[in-house]
Amino acid sequence: MRTLTLATCCTAAALLLACSNADEKAPEIPFAPHGSGYAEKPDFAQLEYQHPLSVEDLYKITPKNLAKLDQERVDQIYARLSAGPIPDGPYEGDLFFPNGESGKLRLSEIAGGGLRGLLVNVAGKKLDLIGEILWKGKVFFRNERVLRNRIEDLSILKKAGLIEETPDNPLTKITVNGRDQWLLFPAKLYCGQSLLDSRRESIIIDYAFTDEIPGYHPMPDKMAGRDGFAVRDEIRMIRPGLYLGRAYIDRAFVVNFVLYNEVHDKAGKEAFMKTGTVQEDCWSGTQQRRTIVAKAG
Repeated sequence: MRTLTLATCCTAAALLLACSNADEKAPEIPFAPHGSGYAEKPDFAQLEYQHPLSVEDLYKITPKNLAKLDQERVDQIYARLSAGPIPDGPYEGDLFFPNGESGKLRLSEIAGGGLRGLLVNVAGKKLDLIGEILWKGKVFFRNERVLRNRIEDLSILKKAGLIEETPDNPLTKITVNGRDQWLLFPAKLYCGQSLLDSRRESIIIDYAFTDEIPGYHPMPDKMAGRDGFAVRDEIRMIRPGLYLGRAYIDRAFVVNFVLYNEVHDKAGKEAFMKTGTVQEDCWSGTQQRRTIVAKAG
């Protein structure tokens, strides 16, 4: 059993409390004008030069108010970020749709009647359940360059027939904030090219070779791998403790998501407000990110 101490844990309740204001407005930060056509979208290098984000701007962004923006503006934020450090420890996560839209990511529709290479017949509701899980709470094992998804209630997956466990390969269990959770859907962590903005790298969460990671369980882990949806996520840091992510299935963009750790957010705020810089684990590109810091006095 792995135990994660309170000092390294983020609190789901705190995240929900911070984001519970239904009247929260979109962050008031600079954006470049844009239209709906491809030719009307801004060049990312020009965007960053003309509309650099300040540290104050970055602290106006919350996990909730990102959903108040249209997709173009979410993309403009992402393009003005860098990867930052590869996270470590537990993060709360959630997917979101632009313009405050509500709904669910329906993997059953994306699958189009079946999963490539998957040798089981999985009904639509079961596929959609997987979609809800994949972009929720996660644990980063930075030193191992591995990520695992946190599942607090196994009963739903078990009832759906999506859990395989054997005595010689038991499920991995951890404790987060006094709650038992199980770790499924392992993924590899590495730095790689962003599918949106190739000027600098992002942190990649890659499920393609999930079967090569210790503790792999064919069901349900295979469903996110290369014989299933071939999920590949990428994230960049908004500020310490808060990351913006993009989820891809077979290299097709499907949904945005956020990852948040309140402890890291609070611990890193003072230094980040002063310098606007953090440790960069990935290649930051030849076009350096511009972050404006307020002058003292």
